[in-house]
Order: sequence, then C-alpha cells, then structure tokens
Amino acid sequence: MTDYSSLIREIFSENGLDGLLNSSNVEKFNMLIDRMLTVNEKMNLTAITDGEDVILKHIADSATVVKYIPKNAKMLDVGTGGGFPSLPVAILRPDVSVYALDSTAKKLNYIEETAKILSLDNIKTVCGRAEVFGKSVNYRERFDIVTARAVASLNILTELCLPFVKLGGTFISMKGSSANEEITAARSGVIQLGGTKFEDIEFTLHYNDKVMQRHLVISKKAKNTPDSFPRIYSRIAKKPL
Repeated sequence: MTDYSSLIREIFSENGLDGLLNSSNVEKFNMLIDRMLTVNEKMNLTAITDGEDVILKHIADSATVVKYIPKNAKMLDVGTGGGFPSLPVAILRPDVSVYALDSTAKKLNYIEETAKILSLDNIKTVCGRAEVFGKSVNYRERFDIVTARAVASLNILTELCLPFVKLGGTFISMKGSSANEEITAARSGVIQLGGTKFEDIEFTLHYNDKVMQRHLVISKKAKNTPDSFPRIYSRIAKKPL
C-alpha cells in the first residue's frame, strides 16, 4: 500500500485544513485511498485515479464542509456516489451520524464494506431515490444537515434536499465554478421550499499548479417544506422551481 500520509498532511496544510488531522484519521485516509483506487479498477467510483488528485479533489474538498456541521449532528448526504463527502466526514467527525443516500446499491455496498475496514461505526447507507425518501416520515425533516456534491444543478437539488432538513437545520450544496449562475436560477425555489436565501462561501483549493474554484452554497431551513414537495423527478427536472 502506498503511504500518502505526508502528502495528505501537506495538502490539508496548504488549504488551512491541517487542524482537522490526527494520526488516526490520516491512517484511515491512507486506507480509504488505497481501497478506493483498488475497487475503482473494477467499479466506476471515480474518474480521478491519481493519489494526489484524490486527496485534493475528493478528500480535502469533502473536508471543507466539516466546520459547518454542528456537534453530534445527524447528516444526510444525497447522491453520495463513491462516498464523498460521506466517508471523509465520518472519518473526521466521529460525533456525527452520517447517512449516505444513493440509488446505486453497488456503490452503497462499497461504502458499507469500506466503513467496516476503516472501523467507522457512524455511517449508514440508504438505497433509494431522494424524491421518494423525501416523502417518508422516517426521513422527512429529520436531519440537522443535508449535503450534496456533484449531483445535479442547484435548482433541482433544492427540491431533492430541503425536504430532509429539519427546522433550523442546514442544506449545503458543494459546487464549482457554475455556482453563481445556479444560485440565480434557484433563488426563488429555495424560499418556496422553506429555505432561507442562499449564502455563498467561495474559496479555492490548491496544491502546486492545481487550483480549484469551490463554493459552499448554504441555506437554513426556516419553514416546513410544503407537503406537495418533492415532486416526481421527471417533473422536477422538466420544470425546476
């Protein structure tokens, strides 16, 4: 197994995230990278296969959301895919109960197996579609924080994610350079769904000659989401709010 410990610490330090690290979670990130790249040879988890890029573009990027998660929070990651930000959050914040939602069972099986290998007991998987679970009494308005990363445009995500957020909770969409345009398109829908006006936290992630423009787009849950939302996905996609 390649030892990425020094590189993890260096990239986190370059981006002001080094305070999140200790010897235990660095070791877990090492194991995560090795397992993900091995499994990725057989299963399409990510198009990023260079260790340095995995650390910067997946792990450090996921870590940027950590300081916005309240202590002992219950978190849902919608469209978790290969487990980002679910797995890094579970590693960095053992106090947080992480629920990883995706419609692809194979990817969730990978996350479950990885969690066992990494001895993470604070992450659970949920297999299904967000617009269905968003209507369920067991999931609707049950979470302190809901995240989504590389899933869909913001005007679609708001309808998929805000129904899960409890009153006073937070929805965070992790976005790239298209964030400004997406915020403009979604600003009326987020109010209709019970959220507050978006706060846009803009920053860059960098290492050597690599620079990524990133945005954390945040809305607080101010009112209950009307019962008519979320709609079926075809309607959401065809006519976003």
